[in-house]
Amino acid sequence: MAAAALGSSSGSASPAVAELCQNTPETFLEASKLLLTYADNILRNPNDEKYRSIRIGNTAFSTRLLPVRGAVECLFEMGFEEGETHLIFPKKASVEQLQKIRDLIAIERSSRLDGSNKSHKVELSQQPAASTQLPTTPSSNPSGLNQHTRNHQGQSSDLPSASTVTPDSAILGVLQSNIQHVLVYESPALQEKALACIPVQELKRKSQEKLSRVRKLDKGTNISDEDFLLLELLHWFKEEFFHWVNNILCSKCGGQTRSRDRSLLPNDDELKWGAKKVEDHYCDACQFSNRFPRYNNPEKLLETRCGRCGEWANCFTLCCRALGFEARYVWDYTDHVWTEVYSPSQQRWLHCDACEDVCDKPLLYEIGWGKKLSYVIAFSKDEVVDVTWRYSCKHEEVIARRTKVKEALLRETINGLNQQATVLSENRRKELLQRIIVELVEFISPKTPKPGELGGRISGSVAWRVARGEMGLQRKETSFIPSENEKISKQLHLCYNIVKDRYVRVSNNNQTISGWENGVWKMESIFRKVETDWHMITIFTPMLIFLVPLKLFWKQN
Repeated sequence: MAAAALGSSSGSASPAVAELCQNTPETFLEASKLLLTYADNILRNPNDEKYRSIRIGNTAFSTRLLPVRGAVECLFEMGFEEGETHLIFPKKASVEQLQKIRDLIAIERSSRLDGSNKSHKVELSQQPAASTQLPTTPSSNPSGLNQHTRNHQGQSSDLPSASTVTPDSAILGVLQSNIQHVLVYESPALQEKALACIPVQELKRKSQEKLSRVRKLDKGTNISDEDFLLLELLHWFKEEFFHWVNNILCSKCGGQTRSRDRSLLPNDDELKWGAKKVEDHYCDACQFSNRFPRYNNPEKLLETRCGRCGEWANCFTLCCRALGFEARYVWDYTDHVWTEVYSPSQQRWLHCDACEDVCDKPLLYEIGWGKKLSYVIAFSKDEVVDVTWRYSCKHEEVIARRTKVKEALLRETINGLNQQATVLSENRRKELLQRIIVELVEFISPKTPKPGELGGRISGSVAWRVARGEMGLQRKETSFIPSENEKISKQLHLCYNIVKDRYVRVSNNNQTISGWENGVWKMESIFRKVETDWHMITIFTPMLIFLVPLKLFWKQN
């Protein structure tokens, strides 16, 4: 048959095309049609930049090519290269090579169509037939395919075929691209570069001092120096290493700029570091257009040390791996990313958001920011895990929003990706299995928000946070108005019980007010934490730790 002939003859010239031919006839015809369209667009319009990039989140690409065996490899053999959110056909790429792979696909497609209906025969052409540009759709994909994609895409036969993927399942493409992206963090050379930027000894010194103080209070604590080192790393990254970008300063006059709602074409150097999106920050003072590339390569981010949540999570996850932490890059469908770090002493995964300098506050986004969560996926070199339920206490609402892909298909895709992950030892597989069992128990356990999870977002400008709807619920400031008895006695006596978490207004018939946050006018960087493992309750501030009930006693002279 035709497929066998191609596999034995031209297959030696194009292993990718031979692999493509192993799909079912229907899948091959659908994928080959799209591949020819991409190639013909470039061949007919070689100088038009818009035809040289394919958005990974594009529904056509993510559902009709990404899951298909050999399809993405065909694009690579044509000359496409991987980027953050796009596949790019660079100017240096050989048009002759693209023509060659295109023709091989066309020959096979023509043969198959000719076998069923001669009127559909595709002519091999030196001047490709006219075709229209494929539509693109906005993508929430924070990272692109990288150099490891070639090695793994060939195993994509375990993934669902294109005919089984629903139209709204671009999320499946994000899964594939992110599991490739996290492999970058495993580069020993890159980890060495990250370590050179981190004041490791200073962070360890601070963490050990804090651990010593805690152990004096509770000798049986299971919190380790690694846990405290993680907190120090978070704080250093937020306060000293990385900085947030709203608008950049003008590189020409040094004045303030404003971001314009348009993107600039990335240049070769920006593409080299994975910046497929370049923002235009305009200076009204000198009318100069400034470039702000959204780099996706963590090596470059060690140099620039700036960006928004995508850059923060990307670089922080690398720093965690460089220090030896087991870390996962976490992608949220509602447009946020962060990190999870495994704590051996606590035997669980800890949520870490470098943008906010918070650790172990998983309900922050749903309760504090007001996000409507649906899909939250964690990626590491070893596994992909759907961790949505760690970040929600409103499971029924989340389930109602999970409509982008069928649950069974999502599970099958994640299982397929996990089977393709790094080759694991039997002991490692058992360890991961034990962890996922613990996670599943955590996922189904009832959750209630802690005070540290009640606030809105702090990173980014107010306008930006308001536009994203992440300011959170604004708490009403509390004030105490003296009652008639208190006015007569000229005393207001208020006592806070840290154990029962309530105020008692002694001077007003022992009236009670529940909740630490409900008895203060304003608060910043202070919260109450129940340490069930330590058997203690603490009120934390940056400077002090209160371990006794608080009292307020006012007397009018």
